[in-house]
Amino acid sequence: MPVVVQERFESRESTEGDSPSVDLQFWIGGTDDDLAAKAALLSAAPVWYDGLIRQSANIKPVGPGLWDGAVRYGPRKKPETGESTFQFDTGGGQQKITQSLQTVQKKAPPGKTPPDFKGAIGVTHDSVEGVEITIPVYNFSETHYVATADVTGAYKAALFALTGKVNNAAFRGFSAGEVLFLGASGSKRGEEDWEISFKFAASPNATNLTVGDITGINKKGWEYLWVRYADDEDANAKVLIKKPIAAYVEKVYEDGDFSGLGIGG
Repeated sequence: MPVVVQERFESRESTEGDSPSVDLQFWIGGTDDDLAAKAALLSAAPVWYDGLIRQSANIKPVGPGLWDGAVRYGPRKKPETGESTFQFDTGGGQQKITQSLQTVQKKAPPGKTPPDFKGAIGVTHDSVEGVEITIPVYNFSETHYVATADVTGAYKAALFALTGKVNNAAFRGFSAGEVLFLGASGSKRGEEDWEISFKFAASPNATNLTVGDITGINKKGWEYLWVRYADDEDANAKVLIKKPIAAYVEKVYEDGDFSGLGIGG
């Protein structure tokens, strides 16, 4: 028999003032198991109601297979010193590339042979134009509530110095070279502590990449790979082509010791 949860007619009793609250009242039927009844109540009651967050849920037996349920909503608790909150998105970033992972089709008119550009994209007579693509970038931020005594001038200077640096050791489950620190912003909450948000972006390290006939390329997440092209001849198509002749991995961000952020690893 399925467990049924239904809001009661006398539900939604509310109070106003400095600590507003709302109580939603339910009846639950179809089970003699208290844990099943409470699980069904939590599944039916929303986490948020009228800007208030769910704070407690209680059940009381009133008959065979029948329960009264009550869910209270109130203001979200103010984070205390030492607590943290986390946010993330995987929207990715944009990057221009001049090499494809694979040329999946080449076509030419009857009697003609399409030139083999070794994966180069948008080849013209004198350049390789490439294309803008979305690349994996994991953006995440953390908000920490730090005691006032710990937010010294030296600490603020350390945050400034680490901005634009890449992790030199494992951090938040990512390997060295994968996390870029985008900076921090903070505001003081009374005399007790500071609310500081730390922003990061992660891009994966890559190994054994191939560009044209060049293999075994390794790059860290925030290093930059670029390709040098030269004129060559495709003997089969009997045309001049642009061919990758060298690949370069450039370090464009300095490494940093993220332990200086004071938020653990």
